[in-house]
Amino acid sequence: MLVLATLCWAVSFPVVKTLMTLSAGFSAQGGTLFATALAAAPRYVLATLLMLAFGGRSIRAFTRGEWVQGGVVGLFSIAGSLLQTDGLQFTSASTSAFLTQLTAILVPAWLALRTRRSPSLLTWACCGLVLVGVAILGHFNWSTMRFGRGELETLACACFYAGQIVWIGKKEFGGNKAGRVTLVMFAVQAVGLSGFAMVTAPSLGALVVPWTSPVWVGLTLVLAVVCSIGAFFLMTRWQPVITPTEAGLVYCAEPIFTSILALFLPGLLSSLALIHYANEKATLALVVGGGLVTVANVLIQLQDEAKV
Repeated sequence: MLVLATLCWAVSFPVVKTLMTLSAGFSAQGGTLFATALAAAPRYVLATLLMLAFGGRSIRAFTRGEWVQGGVVGLFSIAGSLLQTDGLQFTSASTSAFLTQLTAILVPAWLALRTRRSPSLLTWACCGLVLVGVAILGHFNWSTMRFGRGELETLACACFYAGQIVWIGKKEFGGNKAGRVTLVMFAVQAVGLSGFAMVTAPSLGALVVPWTSPVWVGLTLVLAVVCSIGAFFLMTRWQPVITPTEAGLVYCAEPIFTSILALFLPGLLSSLALIHYANEKATLALVVGGGLVTVANVLIQLQDEAKV
């Protein structure tokens, strides 16, 4: 189920890239921060409204734990979404993907500090395989790496996403309903990101203009239904079944699906949105990098099964 969630997230990369191009055209006077807000906020507003329409009648039955968990995860998500989306404007996609996947290292590192006990050597080895695999998938070039605005924002983003993974995996929230937690999380994101959009908007009219574009609205709906409701419901429902460290490694399958989708989806979106967004080509890096990530996930699952 978590692998399916990564597929939903993978769809968001080419879709967000397309939305960022469209948003830049709508928000020329608002700058990069407003373009980031336009690409991030509407999806969670729509996701919240859709979930309220189909399941909001039981909102009075929400427990305190569901409000707390959803609220904190929502705050982590606000920071992570803004930093990742804005950072992509100032760094390459490969660098961003590699740095974001540092969650695979940050989660076990945090748990080791909290429990004062180091994970197994196999777990650390799997983390290393994941990082190498993602670096190959993203064609990461160590010799040219620099930590400018985009790199620093993406590093910070990875920290917030690691916090999100840890909070979803907390044992004290094991009895929470996934749908309720997801709704609270989306509502927090919708309010926070909408506030950010209003603060950065050059005018109130600038907030309305994107909604006049059928393509922009359609892509935003895809993000809301597939990449937000679908992915995060799967995440909150199934992540507690495994450990946070395992979850962080499973989520690293996302670049594999992203690389596959990038072979054909950009061209389709370009035709739809009338923009230039070229398809990527299949390379040896996809096979080797994807293979390392897959091996790491298999090994960590086998280790957990052996303990049982």
